[in-house]
Amino acid sequence: MSTASTATPFEWTDLDKRAVDTVRALAMDAVQNTGNGHPGTAMSLAPAAYLLFQRHLRFDPADPHWAGRDRFVLSCGHSSLTQYIQLYYSGLGLELEDLKHFRQWGSLTPGHPEYGHTEGIEVTTGPLGQGLSNAVGMAMAARYERGLFDPDAEAGTSPFDHKIYVFVSDGDLEEGVTSEASSIAGHQKLGDLVVVYDDNHISIEGDTKVAFGEDVLHRYEAYGWHVQHVDWLAGGEYHEDVQALHEALLAAEAETDRPSIIRLRTIIGWPAPNLQNSGKAHGAALGEAEVAATKKVMGMDPDKTFDVPADVLAHARKVGERGAAEHQAWDTEFAAWRSKSPERASEFDRIAKRELPAGWAEKLPTFEPGKDVPTRKASEAIIQAIAESVPELWGGSADLAESNLTTIKGGKSFLPAVYGETEFGESSPYGRILHFGIREHAMGSILNGIAVHGNTLPFGGTFLVFSDYMRPAVRLAALMKLPVTYVWTHDSIGLGEDGPTHQPVEHVAALRLIPGMTVLRPGDANETVGAWKALMEKHTGTDDHGPVGIALTRQGIPTYDHEALNSSLDAIEGTAKGGYVLAEAGGGAPKVILIGTGSEVQLAIQAREALEADGIPTRVVSMPSTEWFEEQDAAYKESVLPAAVKARVSVEAGVGAGWKQYVGDAGRSVSLEHFGASADYKTLYREFGITAEAVEAAARESLAAVGA
Repeated sequence: MSTASTATPFEWTDLDKRAVDTVRALAMDAVQNTGNGHPGTAMSLAPAAYLLFQRHLRFDPADPHWAGRDRFVLSCGHSSLTQYIQLYYSGLGLELEDLKHFRQWGSLTPGHPEYGHTEGIEVTTGPLGQGLSNAVGMAMAARYERGLFDPDAEAGTSPFDHKIYVFVSDGDLEEGVTSEASSIAGHQKLGDLVVVYDDNHISIEGDTKVAFGEDVLHRYEAYGWHVQHVDWLAGGEYHEDVQALHEALLAAEAETDRPSIIRLRTIIGWPAPNLQNSGKAHGAALGEAEVAATKKVMGMDPDKTFDVPADVLAHARKVGERGAAEHQAWDTEFAAWRSKSPERASEFDRIAKRELPAGWAEKLPTFEPGKDVPTRKASEAIIQAIAESVPELWGGSADLAESNLTTIKGGKSFLPAVYGETEFGESSPYGRILHFGIREHAMGSILNGIAVHGNTLPFGGTFLVFSDYMRPAVRLAALMKLPVTYVWTHDSIGLGEDGPTHQPVEHVAALRLIPGMTVLRPGDANETVGAWKALMEKHTGTDDHGPVGIALTRQGIPTYDHEALNSSLDAIEGTAKGGYVLAEAGGGAPKVILIGTGSEVQLAIQAREALEADGIPTRVVSMPSTEWFEEQDAAYKESVLPAAVKARVSVEAGVGAGWKQYVGDAGRSVSLEHFGASADYKTLYREFGITAEAVEAAARESLAAVGA
């Protein structure tokens, strides 16, 4: 596919210059009108953003979801006006009124770009560094997608070839997550990734020399990137050499074996006469006097606000004509591909419609009752079964594949072929086994980028305790409602001898606090099947459900006989409900309810036996997901946890926060309110009092509290 920039020779007319100055005026006016925001970067990046959208970025304003489009990510999301104004210029849905309501209630122009809220925004970029890391994921997804649908096409000839463009700031490159992600990008040789680094030397605290002095380009060269420098301060006077940036972009686009970064030296707030090159231009309104003075410098009427000359807007919106022509040309290539590859085209249609292949669930394993199975081991078998039918499923671990058991057997490592054989077998640029290395921060952000790119379903694994390293990305995945799966193993003190640094205590409770996040802690191997089945169905359904984390055991736990326990549902149906009656009370209505999750369900089952032997009808509820349970209607929840039964106990090997809503004032929680220790898991459970005897005692206390 040809890029937009190669269609015509470069020219920069007076209308282009006026369009850029109008961008600056709009940025100042929008921030001034609202009273807060970040005008400086939007002003200095105006020529770069306008150049990219008008000459390089392949997109069609009439169809923002066109599969063949390039992606643009504004990693420095605080400068959201940089993107909003170009979306307005392009006719992609934003109008002048939207700029006037910048950062205001209900507007399409919130303080930071939000995926799913404003057309043309490819990913939510708020915390610095996330956007660039997401873009690495997008580039990886683009390559995997090409492998699914058009692996044999020559480079640059497939309808699935496209670029990922990113604008980043000093702040993005100071955040550690970008170091991890950029290292992966260089190792993966992601030639479709093009980054423009706005090197303006200013952050909120002023000149970045107080904290940031490294040679960024040498660092990126060491990562294996193609590096270029465009210095608009060369020669001592500021000169916006747009053609030099254009040529650098052309060179970056032509470099297909390495990701590219262009260091663009700018002056923040240019051409504000008094506040340019200052921290004050970074994150605050310039003030009426400075706005007026800047407009005078640009030859504009200082008394006019949000003034967009008709000829400027008409000129900018011609980008729609280019986009339509490129879209039409792509449609021709896409039709030829469909004709040549009907089976792959059928697969593309299925995936684009978010449908799973017929019969996929029939291949899921069933585990016989009576055998102890670690849920991480059950998950391994389930991943293999799903992968046989669902080619869009791919993933791996942060150097913990042998512990997380996330390797898709028979798959190839997602690596350029130059790396040859690995411990996992062959490498392929289209492989489905992801190796993130020891980079959990980047893994979380890359998974988000893969998911927002579309057409594939990513998963990533690490120990549950290291979900802390992923938390900013997990939070953003929940905010964007992305179909990401986290395989978090070694889910409690049950991991044993590694000790308190590796034993998650507060993590499940903390993750449950994230709105839109689902945490699954299956109580046996078959609940693990139910967890994977339900999450796959939710990830591909018509509703955007959000990310799911599965917390899995290292140690073996019992597999239950639902018929013998008189369960209300089987493990598959029960897990999909979030909570269900695993073991019914003998002889009728229960007097006490024991609620367990994960490896502690067995403690509830054992305690029930003792209580029932003493004539106390006891129900055991398995609650793999409080989030999914809360999605059920009131009647179902009442059938599982009847309000009349107030004697209740929860048991989970972690902090008890969150269980009060289920056990009530008279209830008790058997929990762990301190860090773990180094010992075998059986010793730890015994010494910390997370035992069947403790659950039984708590049940008797709760019964006494309700006067039963």
